Amino acid sequence: MKIPSGKVFRNDAYAKVTGKAKYSDDLKFFNMAHAVPVYSDYIHAENLQVDTGAAEKSAGVLKVITAADVPGSIRFGQIDQDYCMFAEKKIMCAGDVVALVVAEQRSQALSAAEKVVISADPLPVVSDPEAALSPESPIVREIENSNLMNHHKMRRGDAPQELKNCDIVLQEEFSTQFIEHAYMEPESAVCVPRQDGVMEVYGSMQHPFSTRRFVGALLGEPLSHIEVYQPPTGGGFGGKDDTAAIVCARAALAARLLNRPVKLTYTREWSIRESYKRHPYRLNYKVGIEKSGRVKAVQVRMISDGGPYLSVSPWVNWRSTAQCFGPYTVDNVHADVLCVATNNPVTGAMRGFGAPQVNFAVEQISDIAAERLGISPLEYRRINMVKQDGETVTGQVLDTHTVSMEQVMDRVAGEIAYEEKLGRCSRGTSEGDELYGVGLSISYRGSSLGAEGMDFCSSVINCQFDGSILLETGIHENGQGAESVMLMLLAEQLGVRLDRIKYKRSSTSNVPDGGTTVATRGTIMGGGAVTAAVQKLKQLMADNLYDVLQCRPEEVRFADDHVLGPDSDSKITWDEAMQHLFLKRVYPYAFGSFQAPDVSWDEETGQGDAYFTYVYSCQAVELTVNKSTGKIKLQNVVAAHDIGRAVNRAMVLGQMYGGITQGIGMALSEDLEIENGKFAHLDLNHYKIPKARELPEMTGIIVENPDPQSPSKAKGIGEPALELIAPAIANAVYNATGIRYRDMPLKVNPEDLK
Repeated sequence: MKIPSGKVFRNDAYAKVTGKAKYSDDLKFFNMAHAVPVYSDYIHAENLQVDTGAAEKSAGVLKVITAADVPGSIRFGQIDQDYCMFAEKKIMCAGDVVALVVAEQRSQALSAAEKVVISADPLPVVSDPEAALSPESPIVREIENSNLMNHHKMRRGDAPQELKNCDIVLQEEFSTQFIEHAYMEPESAVCVPRQDGVMEVYGSMQHPFSTRRFVGALLGEPLSHIEVYQPPTGGGFGGKDDTAAIVCARAALAARLLNRPVKLTYTREWSIRESYKRHPYRLNYKVGIEKSGRVKAVQVRMISDGGPYLSVSPWVNWRSTAQCFGPYTVDNVHADVLCVATNNPVTGAMRGFGAPQVNFAVEQISDIAAERLGISPLEYRRINMVKQDGETVTGQVLDTHTVSMEQVMDRVAGEIAYEEKLGRCSRGTSEGDELYGVGLSISYRGSSLGAEGMDFCSSVINCQFDGSILLETGIHENGQGAESVMLMLLAEQLGVRLDRIKYKRSSTSNVPDGGTTVATRGTIMGGGAVTAAVQKLKQLMADNLYDVLQCRPEEVRFADDHVLGPDSDSKITWDEAMQHLFLKRVYPYAFGSFQAPDVSWDEETGQGDAYFTYVYSCQAVELTVNKSTGKIKLQNVVAAHDIGRAVNRAMVLGQMYGGITQGIGMALSEDLEIENGKFAHLDLNHYKIPKARELPEMTGIIVENPDPQSPSKAKGIGEPALELIAPAIANAVYNATGIRYRDMPLKVNPEDLK
């Protein structure tokens, strides 16, 4: 893995590598109590009864909290208010919490939790999403009286009719599995009641403002009564929004009822049991192709398993709809994307957000189609991929930025010598035990939230008398290095030393809600807000320092830790500039906001400008398959991503390698075994994330086409890095074995190779 030369900066690196960083579970407060959750053995049940008598009499127990103790709303959610923070009358899945035991010591709470007696009347478990759509299926979501959570559509042209006229029609089915986020740090929250009535919340979360809303709902209190702080977070990957917010809300309720600090830290088992997962998908494609290689029509039906609560499933499935045929232009598309309620684990946001499942299918179809046509997989992609000023399947014209799909594909294909190595693939035959294959996939990803949400963010720059600077943004640090990027952008645009700037600790009372730090939106939205604030600050300073520099305001410049006039003789140091401003009683303070460019969407047709810009990506892999064991061994990965502009090249590559690693786990080893709603295992011994020794050599190629619609010219890399290595591996396995595997995780049966 190659690390670039040049500036490498991470503002939290020293604290984290030395162990000085204080995560949520490291926090301690005077008179702090400890809470633990209580689960039931039921998967789906009604007439829930919770007997807390014996637990309440246990040593050290302060209170056993159930739904009856909730002063506010038991149900809440980001879209529908259906997510049960305490089970009230029914059990909907294995992760439902029926009680919270609070004691002086954690060991006492754990001991007492075993004495809570739970009884209920079992109901039929709904575990198959296809069967759940049947009229005969029991209803899981009684509040809607339907198991259909959402249905997104795309209707472009006349796909059913055009399919009849195609030279080749492919019909392919694929499936993906439940994926656990497996972040290093399980959920943890510490809540402290303040004397002024405000509840301070410290937690391992991805979005403090979302957490504040969950806490406010459960407590039945206004948002101004809750201040949420974000200590360092040990990973999230999309998984610490709803669930982490609910953990914080439960701890806050305990703190409010007892009027003392309460800590609630999860074990790995509790985390796996309760946290939401990546949606498993079943994907059915019918693709019509002309002899020229042009895709003429696509008909697709996808079903995703939403579990019993809506969470953000409509947003995840919407992205699957908007990008239902990957980075290709097709005039006729008929797509239905359905999310179905079951009693399986809750599913929600995870890195990739509905794109990895689609890409797994579409990019294998690309190779299948190329083989049927008798052309190179690169040529098929070249014929059909989105191009400059062309239209996407949603009818969006790509004329506002550089469309670099072919550029990134050619970079990867050249680096890995794809065409030459494709001719050397084993296709099931080799003299030795190892079968060799190479595979490739491409993708484009809509940046930020797009038409699925409101996209805006803010930033505050507060310069001090001594020349130091405080920075805040509505983007939150989840371990990805967002703070470092914001600091680097500010230093660069303001022309000051990086060591002048300190990122202020995040709090929901300091800066306005900037939306969730998800959807690869941190750099593009936060960076846009920083850029807007810098522009305001520069104007303010120019309007008040031009006389000192003996020039016009429009001639004032900022560079090399100085404020300058039109020539090098007219300048003052940054420190002097701050002193002049304070003597003039002018605050060197700026608030800036960035609103994403307008997007559009028609729910009935699935047409519109879904995103304001896109990240273009390609990844390729070389691997071997052992004929005797079926073991897949990755040898080499090459990835190229056009991320607009790289602010911190080392972190861009780090995101690439991390995303590829997660994608490898999804492709080859990770699988939550769920049977009738029950987990087979709740640990990372059985759930196999990739080991370091299993990872191949990786080469990252940063392609930069600065984006005109991004104030900082940057886009992002967080999710694109993960979403296309799985189909590349699947294509490589086919080229090695001659057998097409359509289900994740990919498992090669050695009997098939004989």
